Amino acid sequence: MAVVLQLLSIAGNVLGFLFLTLCIASGLYYISEIVEEHTEPTRRFLTRTIWAIEIILLLLLIFDKFPIKLTLFTMASHMLYYQNLKKFPFISLTSLTFLSSCVVVVVNHYLWFKHFNEVDIPPQFRYDPNYVPPRRATFSQVSSFFAICIWFMPFALFVSLSAGDYILPTTVEQAKKTDDITDLNDSGNATKFRGRTVGLARVVIHSVRKYIYSILALFGIQVQRDYDNLGI
Repeated sequence: MAVVLQLLSIAGNVLGFLFLTLCIASGLYYISEIVEEHTEPTRRFLTRTIWAIEIILLLLLIFDKFPIKLTLFTMASHMLYYQNLKKFPFISLTSLTFLSSCVVVVVNHYLWFKHFNEVDIPPQFRYDPNYVPPRRATFSQVSSFFAICIWFMPFALFVSLSAGDYILPTTVEQAKKTDDITDLNDSGNATKFRGRTVGLARVVIHSVRKYIYSILALFGIQVQRDYDNLGI
């Protein structure tokens, strides 16, 4: 038995997964910083992308005979994503629109995954020797559909939207007058808030990083923290 080779394979898979995770996190962080500096072009891009996906879904419904109810549900879900752009780039993590969008993403994924994996023969054709089952989509076709029509907009919104909890309500108005805004907290200490938004992706990555730091601290491992304040 190739015991050492098996262990080496497991180690390689773990390292590959960690490397891929770090690459994705770094890419999200970098893209989020770019979006923070170009919010208006990003909003226009996301708006046009939503309408482009709506057209693609309509074409799939007409020419490829996609299921009517499921396609219309996906089109309606993109209109729900569009509601998040009304106050772009700010978003409240507890708003009904944002929470509904999160639920719709999961439901969309489940329903389409179930649709493409449907292999049962209809009861009326079960004993018909002349029945020809419909052609199943290839893996590349299914993955492309999911990437463009199901995952792209939720992923783009996650990277582009900003967490409003990290920003003072007067930041946008006062940003034109001064680069930094000073606020006195309950203890009387001054805290500076820069006149810029904080991307939702950066907030999530920052929170995960703080959690990892706390776990390492339990084992006596001290890591230098360069970005505790998200650049604010």
